[in-house]
Amino acid sequence: MADDLTEYEFPFPPATEDSIAMRDGAAANRPAGVPESYDQGKSARWSPKAIADVHAMSQLGRYQLRGFNTFSTRMPTFDDLVFVPASMTRLPLEGYRESCETETVLGDRPGLVSNPIRLAIPIYVASMSFGALSANAKAALGYGASKAGTMTCTGEGGMLEDEREASNLLVYQITPSRYMLDLEHLRMADGIELVMGQGAKPGTGGVLLGMKVSERVARMRSLPLGVDQRSTVRHPDFLGADDLQVKIEELREATGYKIPIFAKIGATRPRYDVAIAAKAGADVVVVDGTEGGTGASPEMLLDHTGIPTMSAVRAAREALDECGKSGEVSLVIAGGIRSGVDAAKALALGADAIMIGTAALMALGCNSPRYFEDYEALGTSPGRCHHCHTGRCPVGITTQEPELEERLDVAGAAERVARFLTAMTMEITLLAKSCGKSSVHNLEVEDLRALSLEASAFTGVSLAGIDRPFTW
Repeated sequence: MADDLTEYEFPFPPATEDSIAMRDGAAANRPAGVPESYDQGKSARWSPKAIADVHAMSQLGRYQLRGFNTFSTRMPTFDDLVFVPASMTRLPLEGYRESCETETVLGDRPGLVSNPIRLAIPIYVASMSFGALSANAKAALGYGASKAGTMTCTGEGGMLEDEREASNLLVYQITPSRYMLDLEHLRMADGIELVMGQGAKPGTGGVLLGMKVSERVARMRSLPLGVDQRSTVRHPDFLGADDLQVKIEELREATGYKIPIFAKIGATRPRYDVAIAAKAGADVVVVDGTEGGTGASPEMLLDHTGIPTMSAVRAAREALDECGKSGEVSLVIAGGIRSGVDAAKALALGADAIMIGTAALMALGCNSPRYFEDYEALGTSPGRCHHCHTGRCPVGITTQEPELEERLDVAGAAERVARFLTAMTMEITLLAKSCGKSSVHNLEVEDLRALSLEASAFTGVSLAGIDRPFTW
């Protein structure tokens, strides 16, 4: 057989080596290889991204910073959970003829808080600083939240007059840096958020690059104009649970025992951190999952620190149950919540309220398909932009440049925020009613089923079909 093959001749002239190698129209001197390796590479370790990271660090001499949130594809998502609405075992509620309660009360602790926060809906806008966001963005968030019957938070850097005027309810954030910490502003607030960490970069302080430290930002934070600001990582006047208890009591005295005290933590060890914060006296504990957004962070922290929001909810709720604080201390969940569906699942897993940041910015107009040339100048395009840290936001949200900020129309942006919050709430109530619940706060773990072993293991939710949780 071999001899026969060697003697065979095609009935046409022999092919040239160029023809055999398919060099017509091909890149010169490109070696032959597996087709899918041309663009993606075959190494699981040395992907194009890994190689580009080395190139960047070898040129910059430092780690890379950027905004937005994690790019990791390993995160479990709420999409791996589904609701199991009522059919025979329960009765659903009529969508338009029967009501579903959405009022949410945070910090209702008689004797400690005389003015608990009452929200018309179980969602509010996260703490995002003036500096990271423009003044127009902060004002639009305030007006939009107020129209929807909910609240906003100041973020680092003090209370912006525009936001206080726009927000019917406003929580004042105290960070380790203590930028513009003002007693009168504390007393003007409807709540105080004491920050020990955030989901996007737990264990580190805030970052505001110099291009966003405008004259107004610098004046509020007592910073040099145009110089990078890196916040301290821990509070100067408390180091542990005992000190935190003293600090919370100090804040209660400063505000006349009127407003609730929030403790915000990044999701790292929620079972223990939540219990410590609750026992130290916090009225509300905010747990921010690793999918949470940021104006600027070392990229490695975004992708390689913290635990996912979905896995943090149950641990946080069980912590409150185990230390006897459920029903007394409220649990707020944040980090990558995109819709009312995500929010409803977080409520069912044990949250009392949901805090949104990036989703609210999307409602303002973040990544909207306009000003294409400005996106292109950043090396990106609408729907893919993550350049919040540069201060060159094409749509005027994460910038301090006056000509860019003017692109964000406060009235239009505020209306979009209000409509988005309303739509989120409608999604939550629709799901709650389908499960036979007359209050969104009656959603429970039993209303959910997991579609994957991972989702079941992370949350304790029963697997769809067999109705048993995955256990190790």
